[in-house]
Amino acid sequence: MEMCTRKEQCERSSEPRRFASEMKQCVRLTVHPNNISVSQYSVTLVLETYNVPELSNGVNCSFGDLAEMNGVVSGNKIKCLSPAAKEVPKIITENGDHHVVQLQLKSKETGMTFASTSFVFYNCSVHTSCLSCVESPYRCYWCKYRHVCTHEPRNCHFLEGQVKLPEDCPQLLKANKILVPVDVIKPITLKAKNLPQPQSGQRGYECIITIQGTEKRVPALRFNSSSVQCQNTSYSYDGMEINSLAVDLTVVWNGNFNIDNPAQNKVHLYKCGAMRDSCGLCLKADPDYECGWCEDLNQCTLKHHCPVLENRWLELLGTGGKCTNPKIMEISPVRGPREGGTRVTIRGENLGLKFWDIASHVKVAGVECVPLVDGYIPAEQIVCEMAEAKLSQHAGYVDICVAECRPEFMAKSSQFYYFTMLSLSDLRPKQGPISGGTQVTITGKNLNAGSSVSVMFGEYPCLFHRRTAEHIICNTTAFGNVLEKNMVDVTVKVDKATLRKELEKAKMHKELKFKYVEDPTILRIEPEWSIVSGNTPVTVWGTNLDLIQNPQIRAKYGGKEHINVCEVQNETEMVCQAPALTVDPSHQSDLAERPDEFGFVLDNVFSLLILNKTNFTYYPNPVFEAFSPPGILELKPGTPLILKGKNLTPPVAGGNAKLNYTVLIGEKPCVVTVSDVQLLCESPNLTGRHKVTARVGGMEFSPGMVNISSDSPLSLPAIVSIAVAGGLLIIFIVAVLIAYKRKSRESDLTLKRLQMQMDNLESRVALECKEAFAELQTDIHELTSDLDGAGIPFLDYRTYTMRVLFPGIEDHPVLRDLEVPGYRQERVEKGLKFFAQLINNKAFLLSFIRTLESQRSFSMRDRGNVASLIMTVLQSKLEYATDVLKQLLADLIDKNLESKNHPKLLLRRTESVAEKMLTNWFTFLLYKFLKECAGEPLFSLFCAIKQQMEKGPIDAITGEARYSLSEDKLIRQQIDYKTLVSGGCREEESIGAAEGETRRSIWDPKRKRLKLK
Repeated sequence: MEMCTRKEQCERSSEPRRFASEMKQCVRLTVHPNNISVSQYSVTLVLETYNVPELSNGVNCSFGDLAEMNGVVSGNKIKCLSPAAKEVPKIITENGDHHVVQLQLKSKETGMTFASTSFVFYNCSVHTSCLSCVESPYRCYWCKYRHVCTHEPRNCHFLEGQVKLPEDCPQLLKANKILVPVDVIKPITLKAKNLPQPQSGQRGYECIITIQGTEKRVPALRFNSSSVQCQNTSYSYDGMEINSLAVDLTVVWNGNFNIDNPAQNKVHLYKCGAMRDSCGLCLKADPDYECGWCEDLNQCTLKHHCPVLENRWLELLGTGGKCTNPKIMEISPVRGPREGGTRVTIRGENLGLKFWDIASHVKVAGVECVPLVDGYIPAEQIVCEMAEAKLSQHAGYVDICVAECRPEFMAKSSQFYYFTMLSLSDLRPKQGPISGGTQVTITGKNLNAGSSVSVMFGEYPCLFHRRTAEHIICNTTAFGNVLEKNMVDVTVKVDKATLRKELEKAKMHKELKFKYVEDPTILRIEPEWSIVSGNTPVTVWGTNLDLIQNPQIRAKYGGKEHINVCEVQNETEMVCQAPALTVDPSHQSDLAERPDEFGFVLDNVFSLLILNKTNFTYYPNPVFEAFSPPGILELKPGTPLILKGKNLTPPVAGGNAKLNYTVLIGEKPCVVTVSDVQLLCESPNLTGRHKVTARVGGMEFSPGMVNISSDSPLSLPAIVSIAVAGGLLIIFIVAVLIAYKRKSRESDLTLKRLQMQMDNLESRVALECKEAFAELQTDIHELTSDLDGAGIPFLDYRTYTMRVLFPGIEDHPVLRDLEVPGYRQERVEKGLKFFAQLINNKAFLLSFIRTLESQRSFSMRDRGNVASLIMTVLQSKLEYATDVLKQLLADLIDKNLESKNHPKLLLRRTESVAEKMLTNWFTFLLYKFLKECAGEPLFSLFCAIKQQMEKGPIDAITGEARYSLSEDKLIRQQIDYKTLVSGGCREEESIGAAEGETRRSIWDPKRKRLKLK
């Protein structure tokens, strides 16, 4: 095995070349040839090895995942065959002309790779041009008459058609700029070399011009091997927004055999009139275009397109190449200080073709304005610098002369230029850190006049940012010498004018002042932790924090920086939002992370960019579990929402870490209680389906939807229907009452008669109730007297417990002696004793019960029997039994929570050993209480209920009774019955001889009589 290890740990390290301790002893491998064409199969390759152990057991040659074959060893040389045809890799043009695989030598002794080298398969045929073919690093040849690239030169039909060197390839030579005016018939002649002569059956040359995505084929003529000409044709392109369009040019022969164009020669189509609407723009065009200004047509054209040439054709190289009628379209700025220095930009038409045409002929508001070479754009723009104006000069036009001051070469602006008085009033803030970076706003009047602004704070510049008529905004630079006075004068210059603060009342001038203050410092950060997504509040204490206008907090991790905002509270305190860390979610661990850099961006105070004294730590983001499929949680109104997850509380030392969670149900927040593994959310008063969103720090997660359904069984349409029906019913009642009032006189007699009948009925009911109450008192007295005489039939403890533990079994095996043959009795008793010891082991007993319950064949009856048997064994060790029962009940509660069952369903049905053991446990403990306290009242209640049920008539056949407590055994219809005195016999049916009718007997146990119907 090839690996880095100590010599004593390397097997067979004493054998030659088995262990390498120096670089020169490492295994090396060379192969010849080291590349072959994909069209070559089963080529013999010779691999020469160095520092290889003895290979008597043989080797295999593996070509990546393509093929593996046997190698023939001969000394330090190994011969292998390259892959067969079906195993050679496919090479397509998009992946280049070669495919690299690892040629590996594998030992047959160990099956391990001990040496490898790169091996290349190349494909010449992917090359479609001569130059790319012969410039390939592999053995590729170009057949120029077949227009193919091959690794085998014998494939070329003609010997003279073989090309191996780039200079022998057919190709176009670099040409000067090829200019072709649109809609003008013109040939295109190109220089070339090595142009092949088409053979018999081959087509001639063509030029392909691609204009705006459309190909145009033009016949071409090959003069010789060094020249080809595209025949006379006109070309055009769409639009007047482009005055020159470079289009691709391709020369082909025999239909699609391209001639290489290494110089990337293009044809430049142009329109003289495109974007040259004035004489000046026309004449400043490239002279090679041969464009000129035709005054008759008032447009830029070619010379032969202008109808009258005498004195009506202007071109740059002509004797009369001067454009008349200059125009000034715009000047900027239109205001400046009287002291001068303002650079005025003048834009227009026909503003000269050379700088000396306008060098001394520009005046602005009557003041000389010196043109600047750097700002001059022929025919379009003049930039000049203003001289100082006199106090009597206030405003005026811009006047220029082009070359000479004749009327046809003069122009005047339509805009006025004004000389303005600029003044300062105040600046804010008035102090900042000595490191600079403070953005200062200087206020005043007419501050947007002029062309340039410079602001100095003492000897140090304030970097200009922007300005308006009332404001100049700049950023302070560092205060260089801390020994100097930190209160400095503020100097503002606009062009050559120095501005000062003007005092309105005294009409005096005063300098503005700015104070440099010690840089802010950071003393303490709390808390020194956040989560990976950041955006948790961090309170920072320090000094001079109120000097910073835009404080920010930063963290850098893995080469990526994140910045977040801070808000200054006062001079010594600010609150920041922790920056996030760039951590790939797929690689996020549960461990805390420390940023590579942590600090603050406080204007230009670079000393606080990295804080070395902080231990700021990032803990993993909280992770929430999504609701189980389909992602919708059903809740009742008022039921709390529980979101489960992990990392909900960061494991900060001291345990006082808290995150500010926000949980939204729809758009409404809820009150959140946080624990380590879950969020408890008191849901707001909502119904319907809503999206649940949890936010903390810079992260947001939605576990799914919650559907809050009302307890009302009626839907909204049903409630509306009931309300409408109720309204109609009220209207109907009102109508009936009105009708009733109208007929009240007719009903008076009827009402009195009904009143009398009701009085009689009440009297009869009262009498019957009095008799029934007296009879009930008598029955209760008889019942209590019977109990006093006979006593309560209590069961003994053994019978009581057996009926609860093993109901329905009179003679259970636990009550009998051990029935085992004598020769086995000793072993059985010994086994039972050992089993009893195991039962008294809590771990065994719990595992025993859990194992039984995990069996699918363990039925409900088996669970009850096991629980009863265990409680029978442990009734003398109830403390131990109670401890086991507590553990089983805890497991049962956890299982109920995991299955998300409602807590009310717990212990509802005896479905586990723990629930049955709990029943038996209560049975043992309640015996004494029942016998001494609760037994007598319970038995009295039972007897009273039984007597009350049997008080009335009972159907002797069906068992139904008049006063039965069972709804199924209740006689619902009224029965007429007669009392029949019987002499002790009781018949279900008797036949009336005389009447010939069947009579049904009903037994009245109270009076010991049969009642016949």
